[in-house]
Amino acid sequence: MQCELGSATIHYEERGEGRPIVFLHGWTLDHSLELVDYEPIFEARTGWRRLYADLPGMGRSTAKAIANQDDMLGAVLAFIDRVVGGERFLLAGTSLGGYLARAVAVRRRAQVAGLLLRQPAVIADTTRRTLPAFAPVVRDDALVAAVPEPERTALGNVLVQTPDYLAAARKKSRTLYQPALAATAPLAGEIRADPGRYGFSFDLAAEERGFAAPTLVITGRQDTTVGYRDAWAILESYPRATFAVLDCADHTWPVEAPNLLTPLVDDWLSRIALAERS
Repeated sequence: MQCELGSATIHYEERGEGRPIVFLHGWTLDHSLELVDYEPIFEARTGWRRLYADLPGMGRSTAKAIANQDDMLGAVLAFIDRVVGGERFLLAGTSLGGYLARAVAVRRRAQVAGLLLRQPAVIADTTRRTLPAFAPVVRDDALVAAVPEPERTALGNVLVQTPDYLAAARKKSRTLYQPALAATAPLAGEIRADPGRYGFSFDLAAEERGFAAPTLVITGRQDTTVGYRDAWAILESYPRATFAVLDCADHTWPVEAPNLLTPLVDDWLSRIALAERS
């Protein structure tokens, strides 16, 4: 489906009926990753209208007048206003999509009934992030060396160097990450390379304080892309948040523990239902 906006054309996929839940993917990726990870959870549940969108200039979405992250946020807000309208909705963001989701929750605070941040980019400027040094949880140099180049380069650091984990990571890279990267417009790289354009012009950490809807923040202890420590700096801004720091988890999680996402989301949804009964 297509949503025509003044600044962008947003491609999105819609599944199910009921209360809307909007998913925002990471930078230079597309909605496919969110759909693969979340759809098995929600397709077994009734009452949810899932909206998986490609950010402007990524996937099958095009950017007409996008120059920075503020513009990206404006396009996301316009998309939500168009397809969700005045309904209350849930919001889930991964990586940079989590950074955007925090800002959407600020701008549409009264409408957002619940917020899920998965490996969120809390600080846009990479040089200011607190990141752990990489160290494999399970090391097998021979196994990793047997992966042909350039696939080994595309995979990056392999956290759990076992045949099963490597097979899952390679499959996700070939079927999701690499096609999304290939489809991303050069504009995304230009914005990413400039901290002044990649971060918001306003103080997000100050504006998100007191967000009282049930929230779930999932971080990876071994995440060398956005880290986990920076997320704890915003803990007090979310008084109804569950914060999870998962061991044996990097920025590709839940590849490492595919069965763990479901109970975390189930608890989040239960807390939202409980909040709405009060």
